[in-house]
Amino acid sequence: MSTAIILFMLGVVIYGVILNTREISLLDAMTEKGFNEMQHPAIRINRANYILELYEDSILVKSYRVSFGRNVHKLKTRAGDEATPVGEYVICSIDTATGFNKFFRLNYPNISDASDALRKGWIAQQEFDAIRTVINYGGCPEFNKTLGGNIGIHGIGRLNFIIKNLPFVYNWTNGSIAMSDEDIDELYSVIKRGCKVVIN
Repeated sequence: MSTAIILFMLGVVIYGVILNTREISLLDAMTEKGFNEMQHPAIRINRANYILELYEDSILVKSYRVSFGRNVHKLKTRAGDEATPVGEYVICSIDTATGFNKFFRLNYPNISDASDALRKGWIAQQEFDAIRTVINYGGCPEFNKTLGGNIGIHGIGRLNFIIKNLPFVYNWTNGSIAMSDEDIDELYSVIKRGCKVVIN
């Protein structure tokens, strides 16, 4: 029985490897669209289709397969709910010294998230003001004990070869958006702080 399971998993990974070899590089995708550099990159993430799309202005350049928080069908509202937030964010910092290869931190909770929480009585006015001040100055909000934080786009890290080659989506994060180390490296070559990220 255990031999059959091992062979099945090996077959699944090999199938995933074959699927991944069909992907074109970002450089080739840019060339196909007529770009030799990206001056105004933007990201759109579709939770229903498990896709991250990279745009130059309004032109789609390349799509990537991604996974989300364990509670993928739930809207993020609280710390620890393991759901991915929905809304308009910006990348407020980029960390290259992380166990997930690279981490593009989003400014979650943003002003809209904080306003909604204040209206519902989940956070106090003082907490809202602190979040608003940090956002207005282009920073990353501190982890909020009620709303959570430290959400972003990151690689896989140590288990990259296995997870990236699964031919199905495995949602495993705390609410962040995960993609293969190779894909996050491609994004790193064109993405800077301040890049807009829309999640729907």
